[in-house]
Amino acid sequence: MQLDRVATGGNAVRLSNDTALFFLKINNVTHWVGRYAPRLFMLLCLALPAHVLRAEEAVYELSPVAQEINAIIATKQHPYLMPSNFANRAEDLDALYKMANYQLLWLGDGHAEKNITDVLGLLENATSNGLNKEHYATEMLQRKRQAALSLGMDAYKDLADYDTAISLSLLRFLHDLHYGRVNPQGINFNLKLREKKLIDLPVLVKSYLEQQSLQSLPALVEPKLQQYQKLKSALANYRELAGKATPFQLLFEKAIRPGDPLPQHEELRLMLTTFGDLPETQGATENSTHYAGSLVAGIKAFQHRHGLAADGVIGKSTAVELNIPLQQRVAQIELAMERLRWLPELSSDPSVIVNIPAFQLWAFENINAPGSNVTNMRVVVGKAMKNQTPVLMATMSFIDFSPYWNVPYNIVKEEIIPKLSQNPSYLDKENMELVSSAGVSAFSEASITQLKQGSLRVRQRPGKKNALGKVKFLFPNKNDVYLHDTPANALFSRSRRDFSHGCVRVSNPEGLAEFALKNQKGWDKATIQQAMHAPKMQRVILKKPIPVLFFYITAFFDQQNELIFYPDIYGHDTVLQEALKKPEDLSDQLLFASTPVSAVPVESIKTVNAIDKIVQ
Repeated sequence: MQLDRVATGGNAVRLSNDTALFFLKINNVTHWVGRYAPRLFMLLCLALPAHVLRAEEAVYELSPVAQEINAIIATKQHPYLMPSNFANRAEDLDALYKMANYQLLWLGDGHAEKNITDVLGLLENATSNGLNKEHYATEMLQRKRQAALSLGMDAYKDLADYDTAISLSLLRFLHDLHYGRVNPQGINFNLKLREKKLIDLPVLVKSYLEQQSLQSLPALVEPKLQQYQKLKSALANYRELAGKATPFQLLFEKAIRPGDPLPQHEELRLMLTTFGDLPETQGATENSTHYAGSLVAGIKAFQHRHGLAADGVIGKSTAVELNIPLQQRVAQIELAMERLRWLPELSSDPSVIVNIPAFQLWAFENINAPGSNVTNMRVVVGKAMKNQTPVLMATMSFIDFSPYWNVPYNIVKEEIIPKLSQNPSYLDKENMELVSSAGVSAFSEASITQLKQGSLRVRQRPGKKNALGKVKFLFPNKNDVYLHDTPANALFSRSRRDFSHGCVRVSNPEGLAEFALKNQKGWDKATIQQAMHAPKMQRVILKKPIPVLFFYITAFFDQQNELIFYPDIYGHDTVLQEALKKPEDLSDQLLFASTPVSAVPVESIKTVNAIDKIVQ
C-alpha cells in the first residue's frame, strides 16, 4: 500500500515513519483501516496536531509484509506458538523489528537457511542450560522450516508468521536463559529486584544476526557465576550417566553395617563406580558377598556427596539417597540453575551466603574471583515445615556483641507463658526479664495477661545462657531473622541441622566476626574476643556493610569443587517444579525495581567488542 500526500490547509505533508506505525497499531483495527480503507486513514491523519506532521520526511510506504508483521505485534498473539499470547515479549519483538523497519529478519535473503539453522540449533540445545526446548516450539519450527524457505515473496502472511515465530522463540529462550522462567517473589524467594536493565536482547539478536555469529548469544546472556558454569558441566555429565547407568534399587529392611551380608554387593559396586565414588580398579578383585572393604569406602564418599554423615553405615537416609533415580539428580541440577538465574548481579565485595538445605555458610572475599579466600562453617537453620528460614537478600549493617535476646511473641506465647504460669521463677532461672515501654518491669499477677496482650515482652540478658550466644549479626529484613552464636553447640555435629526458630546459628561466630571486621580499624582478634565476653552489650556499626544472601539450592559445588546433593528439607524443589510447568512468559515488570531502560542505544552496536558494553 502507498500512502498519498495529505492536504492540510493547502500544503502537502508527509506522514512520519512512527506516525504511520502508530495508526497501524491503534486498537488492533488499524491494520484493516490502512489496508482496506485508505480514505478513512487519511481522515485520521487530518485530525493530527500539526506538530506531529513533518513535511520534510519522505512518503512512508508500508509494505504488505510489514503490515502483516505489525498486525502480529499489535494483537500480541501468534498463530504458531504455545502459549500464543506473547504480551510480555511484545515490547522486545517490536523493538527487534523496528530496527529492521518491520521487514523480514530471517527469510528472503542469501543467509536465510544458515541463520534459521543456527537459531534452531540454539533452541534445540536449550537443555544444556537446564531449559525445556519444547517451550521454544523447536519441533514446529523445524517441521515448517523447509516450506518457509520455499515461500514466494508474495506470501506475505506466511512469511510474517514464520519469521516472527523464529524471532519470538529466540527472544523467549534468551530471556529465560538470562532471567529464569519463574518469578521468585511468587514462590516466597525474597530476592532483590534488579535496579536496571543491563542487557538489551533485541539489540543483541539484531547485531549478532548481522555479524552471522548467532551461536555466541547463549554464552553472552547466561549467568557468569562460577557455580552456574560448574552446574552446567555437571548437568551434561549426569544426563550421560542417567542414559547409560543400570537402574539400581537397594532392598533395605534394616541398617547394613560394615561386615554384614550384602546380597546386592555387585550391583552396589557397579553403581558406586558409575557415580565415581569407587574407582574402577579399587576392590575389583574382592569376591566377598559381605559389605566390607572398598564398598564401605565408596559408601562414605557417596554419603559425603549427599549431605549425610559419612559413617559408612547404610541406614534409612543413605538407602533413600541410593534409591533416588539419576533422572531426579538431573532435575535437582536444573532447578539449581534456574534459581541462580534469578539472582541480580552480585557484587565483587565481601559477601556472606547461607545455603539453607546444605546447613552451610560461606563468607567470600570476592564471590566472582576464582581462588578468592573463603570462610566456611556449619549452621543450624529453621525447623522444616514449622519455622523455616526464609530466602532473602539483605545487607549486614551492624554487629551486637554480648547481645540481648528479644524473644519473639510467638515463642513467648507458645513456650514461655506456659512455663511461667507453672513456675513464676522461670524468668530468673533463664536470666530473662520483663520489659515494657517504660523499661524493665517486675513480675506480678497481671504479667501473664500483659504478655498475652503484647503490652509486656520478654528479653534475655547477656550471659552464658543467652540463646544468641556471644554475638549476633544484623541485616534489617522484614522477616526479622539474623545470624548468631548459640550455646547449643552439640547440634553442629549432626548431619541434618534444622532446629532453630528461623534465625541461623553459626558454628564459628568468632571467625565470622573477624571476616566482617577485617578492614575495620581497632578490631583485631583480641578485641573481638574481649567484646564477646563482655558483661554488657556493645553494638558495632560496619563502615562497609556486607551483602547477605540466604539461598536454597539442593545441588551445590562446595569449596572443594565437589558437587553435593542435599535433601529438599522445605519442599521448595517440588514447588518450583510445579511452577515451571506453567507455559508463561515472565514479565519484566516483576524483575526490576523501576521501569527498565535499555542500557545502550541501538546505534552504538557496531562490532562484537561493543557488545561488552551492554552485557554486564
